[in-house]
Amino acid sequence: MIVRGGRAIYGESVGILVLDTKFPRIPGDIGNATTFDFPVRYKVVAGAKPEQIVAAPDRARALLPAFIEAAKELEHDGVRAITTTCGFLTVVQDEIAEAVSVPVITSSLFLVPLLRRMLGPRRTIGVVTADAHSLSAGHLRAAGIDPGWRLIIKGMESRPSFGTILGTSTDPDHALDVDQVRREVEETCMAMQAEAPDLGAFLFECTNLQPYAAAVQAATGLPIFGIYHVVNLLHSAAMSPGFENGYL
Repeated sequence: MIVRGGRAIYGESVGILVLDTKFPRIPGDIGNATTFDFPVRYKVVAGAKPEQIVAAPDRARALLPAFIEAAKELEHDGVRAITTTCGFLTVVQDEIAEAVSVPVITSSLFLVPLLRRMLGPRRTIGVVTADAHSLSAGHLRAAGIDPGWRLIIKGMESRPSFGTILGTSTDPDHALDVDQVRREVEETCMAMQAEAPDLGAFLFECTNLQPYAAAVQAATGLPIFGIYHVVNLLHSAAMSPGFENGYL
């Protein structure tokens, strides 16, 4: 076997563009490498603060050159697919995807059209986002989501402990009360289920919510999709598994 070289590092299938944050990335969070069963490679986009990207779609576009440069660096480092830590980047999906030659999925929101097919058009999809006021029609449209679809969208922007993640906390230590955030996410999802009895699944737009998915599922009994599934999808596509150990 002959293997081509040319890089200093190998074995990282998915590259992740990371916003410029300071809050703790606990296991389950996309920014914690132990969340995945395979190596990933991170690239922080300097100056891309979550409170700015979430607050205004044009902020993502203003920082587009920085995102493209970081995506190109990830590709140069050898990753075979790219995603991001912020679902609000749907608005620059096309530009980042065109700038590199590997597959790119900027947001779990791109799963919504698939979920609609899975559940049928008469069931509601619950989208849990960092900030419902800032998740605009433009963000949804960029992800291929039709305004007439049955969606219920709830945000975490008013939850006090979640402010550490959103970037609105004034705590200089950026401390995260994990148990309280779990309760806040559970309460939000249970309220969505009560509001929409035909709810068929949750879609976590916010990439920081996966650590609390098991608790939400235990409370609601519903399937939960998010960026965790996007990363695993990209990895399994970029690194097709062998089946040498299978048997009949």
